[in-house]
Amino acid sequence: MGKAPHLWLLLLMFLFCHTTNQVTINSPTARLTVSPSSSQFFKYDFVSLSCEEDDSSAGWTLRRNTSTHTRAECEEWGKPAGSSCNISAIISLDSGVYWCESREGPISNMVNLTVTGGSVILQSPVLPVMEGDDVTLLCKTKTTPSNLPAAFYKDGSLIRKQPTGHMTIQHVSRSDEGLYKCDISGHGESNSSWITVTGSSTSLPLPPPLPPPPPHQSSPPLSVMVSVPSIFGLLLLVLVVLVKRRVQRKPEDRGPAAAATSSSVRRTSADGRDGSIRRRDVSLETTVIYSSLKLTHTPSPQLRFRK
Repeated sequence: MGKAPHLWLLLLMFLFCHTTNQVTINSPTARLTVSPSSSQFFKYDFVSLSCEEDDSSAGWTLRRNTSTHTRAECEEWGKPAGSSCNISAIISLDSGVYWCESREGPISNMVNLTVTGGSVILQSPVLPVMEGDDVTLLCKTKTTPSNLPAAFYKDGSLIRKQPTGHMTIQHVSRSDEGLYKCDISGHGESNSSWITVTGSSTSLPLPPPLPPPPPHQSSPPLSVMVSVPSIFGLLLLVLVVLVKRRVQRKPEDRGPAAAATSSSVRRTSADGRDGSIRRRDVSLETTVIYSSLKLTHTPSPQLRFRK
């Protein structure tokens, strides 16, 4: 039972720290985009990568990991242009993972780019697609028109053949997520690219702001009352109450002697009102004992001798 207050205190401290960590200023965010929008490129293609940022003061930097470099900045492999980085003639060594990173630490989404020396690529969305949207895949060749018949595969299995070299997946769902590739007869096969499908809940609009209270209401809405300072105040109040209870229980933990002393002190006030009655009882008892002793010894030996 003595450990219970300590456990409550530890729990409250954990909740307080956890709430404090959660109530922070929103970190700046950015999204990496690729133009043209594809994850596969032919050798010597022009590619532009951009950090679409919500706070230009965050200082976003484009970085990449390849087979030869790690966390390399744009100046080492491209030409900076504001928040963008251009690669005028991409090569196979540029294949890797790209992302945006701010001075404060947060990073953007990551994009995996593949550069092929072959003659066929699959042009597919480089960013995650929303559940319910339509997605078009294009099987392209480098030297011939991109309207040749092509076969499309998902996770190694044939989906269908298209006479014009492109295929549209209508109303994509999570089951459409996977590795896709294409093949053009007589030209070759593309590399595989992963298509990510995100839930439709992420596309829901933000709820509208709460309407102002009517003029006759003097108290704020409940959503305003239940704010971060209110949570901190409530936690602090509970903490004070638990500490107070702990202090009140301390005399009971000092041993039997201290408890008896405390008990006698508490009885002092209760016995005060009966003090005069008890003193009168003691005085009366003493008088009775004295008179009985006096009656017992009053007969003298002389009187007994005469009888």
